[in-house]
Amino acid sequence: MSQKLVLVDGSSYLFRAFHALPYLTNSKGDPTGAITGVINMLRKLPDQHATKHVCVVFDAKGKNFRHDIYPEYKANRKKMADELRVQIEPLHKIIKAMGFPLISIPDVEADDVIGTLSTHASNEGWEVVISTGDKDMAQLVNQNVTLIDTMKNKVTDEAMVQERFGVTPDQIIDYLALMGDASDNIPGVPKVGPKTASKWLNEFQTIKGVMDNADSMKGKVGENLRASLEFLPLSYKLATIKCDVNFDYQLNALQMTPPNTNYLRREYEHYEFKNLLRQLDHAEVTNSSPQTVSPTPSIDSNYEIITTETQLATWIAKMEIAKLFAIDTETTSIDPMKARLVGISFATEPGIAAYLPLAHNYEDAPKQLDFTATLQRLKPLLENPAIQKIGQNIKYDLKVLARNGITLQGVAFDTMLESYVFDSAATRHNMDALAKKYLNYETTKFEEVAGKGKKQLTFNQVSIPIGGLYAAEDADITLRLHQYLWPKIEAIETLKSLFEQVEMPVMQVIDHIERTGVRINSDFLQEQSEALESQINILAKQAYELAGEEFNLSSAKQLREILFEKLEIPPLKKTPGGVPSTSEEVLKELAEVYELPSILMEYRHLTKLKSTYTDKLPLMVNPETGRVHTSYHQAVAVTGRLSSSDPNLQNIPIRSETGRKIRQAFIPSEGYKIVAGDYSQVELRIMAHLSQDASLLKAFKEGADIHTATAAETLGIAPEEVTTEQRRKAKAVNFGLIYGMSAFGLAKQLNISRSEAQTYVDIYFDRYPGVQQYMKTNKAHAFADGYVETIFGRRLYLPDIKARNMGIRRAAERVAINAPMQGSAADIIKRAMIDIGHWISTEAQGRVKMIMQVHDELVFEVKDAYIEQAIPKIKSLMEGAAKLDIPLIVDVGVGDNWDEAH
Repeated sequence: MSQKLVLVDGSSYLFRAFHALPYLTNSKGDPTGAITGVINMLRKLPDQHATKHVCVVFDAKGKNFRHDIYPEYKANRKKMADELRVQIEPLHKIIKAMGFPLISIPDVEADDVIGTLSTHASNEGWEVVISTGDKDMAQLVNQNVTLIDTMKNKVTDEAMVQERFGVTPDQIIDYLALMGDASDNIPGVPKVGPKTASKWLNEFQTIKGVMDNADSMKGKVGENLRASLEFLPLSYKLATIKCDVNFDYQLNALQMTPPNTNYLRREYEHYEFKNLLRQLDHAEVTNSSPQTVSPTPSIDSNYEIITTETQLATWIAKMEIAKLFAIDTETTSIDPMKARLVGISFATEPGIAAYLPLAHNYEDAPKQLDFTATLQRLKPLLENPAIQKIGQNIKYDLKVLARNGITLQGVAFDTMLESYVFDSAATRHNMDALAKKYLNYETTKFEEVAGKGKKQLTFNQVSIPIGGLYAAEDADITLRLHQYLWPKIEAIETLKSLFEQVEMPVMQVIDHIERTGVRINSDFLQEQSEALESQINILAKQAYELAGEEFNLSSAKQLREILFEKLEIPPLKKTPGGVPSTSEEVLKELAEVYELPSILMEYRHLTKLKSTYTDKLPLMVNPETGRVHTSYHQAVAVTGRLSSSDPNLQNIPIRSETGRKIRQAFIPSEGYKIVAGDYSQVELRIMAHLSQDASLLKAFKEGADIHTATAAETLGIAPEEVTTEQRRKAKAVNFGLIYGMSAFGLAKQLNISRSEAQTYVDIYFDRYPGVQQYMKTNKAHAFADGYVETIFGRRLYLPDIKARNMGIRRAAERVAINAPMQGSAADIIKRAMIDIGHWISTEAQGRVKMIMQVHDELVFEVKDAYIEQAIPKIKSLMEGAAKLDIPLIVDVGVGDNWDEAH
């Protein structure tokens, strides 16, 4: 007999129970309707289905990947009622106490988790019952998977899907995409309901078939279909339940455990559930302290709080003998340039960890070891390069310790970077996510020890017994993560090399860049803000005059009323919600004919520059250093590129004159110049190297202008005959194709017909057959291996490369083409940073400072007297960071500000 798994759509249960029952409260006024409704539905399931394999799945807090794809996803939904919100957390705890496994995965919806579990179980031959009221789940139905609506006692199998919807389970996604979903704000074809959708799908089988035959559709519904073609693929993607969510689970482990009757009794008494109380036995209530914080009991642990000199000496000796230990600092701020050190935790073996409190200063805080003297005792250990240290995002700890006189050495591992190198796209790389994914362990959250919101304590205010266990757990879990991840990385030589020779060394370089910071001219920015304010006011007045009234220029609703109702400008495009669009793309096109859209575009541009940069940057100057210190993130972009925040240096504009003025505010210290080295067309050069296309290699080796060369090749003319417009089109093709742009996208960008664009693409591939072959080969490798690699062995896994959904698979194929180029470019500039960092520390210390990394550019402060020696050295080291079959070229500039040097 096959095993049976019941998957409960907890989120569906929750909302249906809340809206189905009257507004219920206990005598204290606490809402109880959703809690009691869900409990009563759940407790019947194990007996009804004769299985202990029952799992409850809830949506996680916050947005998910569909919001990234389509920001308006579920935008029409009303804010969750406070009466429901306050019931969610206690309900989750009660469900767990009842013995049900409960799963909630960030960045995806409950549907996606259920889809993943049901697909896996079905493939393993299990019988699967999905308990839900959500029609979208019909796409999961097959011979092993059925749906049951507990509230209506209705079962939906394959035959019932056909009877209920008029289509097969395999067509449900197409069906949903054609109709759209008002509750989720998924756009569909206007006026297309169940009958039309099922009729079309019975005739044309798929949504693609419907779209391909759009021209043959008659009447208003045909017009609506043709007007909807652009966003139907998006609707299909939004309606598709993801069936390959990456999280750790074992099907056999998804079964009920004995209930915690003491906890249930306490909660049932609080909520005054008399019927439920009668069903519990009369076990005594456990008098557990709500302030006690301890690690999840699924791991053995022996945590200690160091409060005496003897304990400290014992732990120092233990770490010296261990030769490798995990370290973590606790501070007062997430900004390491402002944070005050509160304590340090260590772990030498799994479960063997300690917390050393140094600066807890709450009322009645116990006496702690002397701050300065204790750090002096730790200094030889922490600065000993022969004793290896492990951290989670250890770059933070490096700064904190450095600001307290300790240069942490022997930094061998960072679990955040280990996870990133192992699989950059698998999960977020913070400790909580990694512990959940790789150790199946739920870490203690900071909010559990410090509180939330305005009342949240800084760590120095957290009691030592509570904070100590939290801190020791951080070090312990860091060590456990390393022991899990490192053997997997070490087994793949390219990943081991990438970690040891690129990611760890460049982390140290980035640390120095961040600590150095960059000097800005705040007075200059203040002047810019005032000038921008004046220009913005002038633009606003001009807009009011053209509109004939004052209105909120930042309000899309008011803007629509002015443009399309009052001024009767014909709308060019509608949003998925069916209203005229006021997007930048639309305004840009309207600006060619109408003055008001042109003014509005300039207004938006200037207000963004003012609020994001000229107003904000001076406020970000660190009072201790007088400089702005950005944070670079190694483990965010899946391709290996660095990103930055606070401020985001990657987004400082360069094309507009006003934007370039912001770069003029980035200035050197007295007696220094700004020097910038920028890789020239690095991704196209990598494409030439990877594709080995003879014409591309020849053009780069000869130092030709690659866009002119491409135009000459594709048009069959001499390079000197190429016009500016022809070069512009060739440039769009060069860059568009390496990002997987289709002929449709190229036509739109160049404002030409799709057939003309397709002809241009066909000619390009005819002239550069190596490029086309590279694309085909890389897609084939991705399909076979599940990942692609950079020149240096960085892997990017592509789980969607085998997706049944054509749109999702095509997107993965585009990534398979571009990721090796983006990732290789990221690896190259990181290698350059390492080489230059070594040169600065050994030869040019004090005369050269690396202050920024932005896209393919490195920015330095160089002493005036050292400019002539530094520029050729920087150029040489950057160009020598990789040996390709064509030369890497770096353009180096110098100036009194960043704009001059670029």
